[in-house]
Amino acid sequence: MARYLGIDIGTTSVKAAVLRSAYRKLVLEGVATVSLPPDGDRNAAIREAAQAALGSGSADAVATSLPGTQTTIRTVRIPEAVQRQLADVLPFELEAVLPFDLSDAVLDWRILDGATNDEGIAVMAAIARVDDARRRVEMVKAALGVEPEHLGVGPFPIANLAAYASRLAGAATIAVLDLGTKTSDLLFLQGGQPVFARTLSLGTDGLPQTAPKLAREIRLSLAAHRAQGGQAPDEVFLCGGGAFVSGAESFLAAELEHPVHRLPPLSLELGERTGPHAHELPLYAVALGLALSLSSRDGGLDLRKGPLAYERGYGWLRERVPTLVGLAAVICVSFVFSSCTGLYAASKERNSLESALGIVTKEVFGETTTSADRANELIAAQNATDEDPLPHADAFDIMVRISEHVPQSMTHDIEELDVQKGHVVIHGVVGTIPDAQSIAATLATEKCFSDVKITRTNQVVGGERQKYVLEFDLKCPEDVKQTKKKTETSSSGSSAASAAEHK
Repeated sequence: MARYLGIDIGTTSVKAAVLRSAYRKLVLEGVATVSLPPDGDRNAAIREAAQAALGSGSADAVATSLPGTQTTIRTVRIPEAVQRQLADVLPFELEAVLPFDLSDAVLDWRILDGATNDEGIAVMAAIARVDDARRRVEMVKAALGVEPEHLGVGPFPIANLAAYASRLAGAATIAVLDLGTKTSDLLFLQGGQPVFARTLSLGTDGLPQTAPKLAREIRLSLAAHRAQGGQAPDEVFLCGGGAFVSGAESFLAAELEHPVHRLPPLSLELGERTGPHAHELPLYAVALGLALSLSSRDGGLDLRKGPLAYERGYGWLRERVPTLVGLAAVICVSFVFSSCTGLYAASKERNSLESALGIVTKEVFGETTTSADRANELIAAQNATDEDPLPHADAFDIMVRISEHVPQSMTHDIEELDVQKGHVVIHGVVGTIPDAQSIAATLATEKCFSDVKITRTNQVVGGERQKYVLEFDLKCPEDVKQTKKKTETSSSGSSAASAAEHK
């Protein structure tokens, strides 16, 4: 729950309005107006108005605005093709129609809906000097101790009231006249969106003598709006202090030849302190619009851009705590649901795999089991009874044994090594026949070599060394045991089969 404070600093008074955000609704907690002292000390008046509107507690965000006399409003046409580069193109278009350098200015803009034609899109821009905007920000900061997050432009904050007044949000063209004491502001709305604004140099000060002159300025503003392609207003609404001047509505209706009424009631929920002041809400139209610009984050034109951009702090984060909590709750619920779904799927898959394991173990081992440990035991037992197809000694082992039994002092060469079906034939060359006999004698001690004998010897042609042929059988004791065990198993199987037949 956040509280938004709108501060409307006029020429003779300061008006404040406080909105409190609740779930899907806004409550107008308080309004207050304080006259500016003759010495012009605005800080004390701003502080007093804010405290009176807030009551107890403080504001989470503050908004104020620059008067229309310190801003310039321009509407320019931009080719639709460069809409994506609008931020780069717009300053060049505005530079030619401004009386000061844009490097010393701050600006914001909005694209006017429904105003696109062959010349391009219509862009309404608000420009103010950086120094003027900074002074207004520093004024509010000095009075309240916090910087305003939003810096509106003239009467544009009033457009935020259209969401809470159906008569302002209709498709018709509406004019809202904010009658001040020294100056007045005229804002045109079309479909609830601002399309034109002008600041008048006259207000209620000097009435009734200045009434004809004020009416003439309003007529000129209406003509300027039509000259830019706008439509004549279907209705004019009054707000500000001048809305309560006796006879203002009838006089302006006769002068402008348009229906003129006080600002219609708003569909805002009123708090206990604002209930008795419901009829005074048109007086706080700008202050209310500024507070609404903080709640919706769509407050129209905002001059806190560029060098004056607002850096959000803890108050902005606290404002979004309910949203963050809601998102966290959604994430937690989604996580729990996903976990439960995953566990259910894993349970179903486990049951399916255990059922398949039981079928396979029954077919292979003759025993039904759904335990992975028991299945591994059955596999190990089956492997223990199977014959290992690999021999316990091969040609590589023979070469290793020969190299181990040949002394380093003996010159020994092997010309051929033939291993076939457990019989080994070696063609070697040694220095003397006794050397060959000693090799045969040592190889005969190997457990996997049997019947080791030299079958032939002869002298190397043209040399003194002796060739020999050594033969032996290759059969390890382990291979003999496996063969015997396999034979016994076959014999026992045959005996069992014979016994079954006799039965």
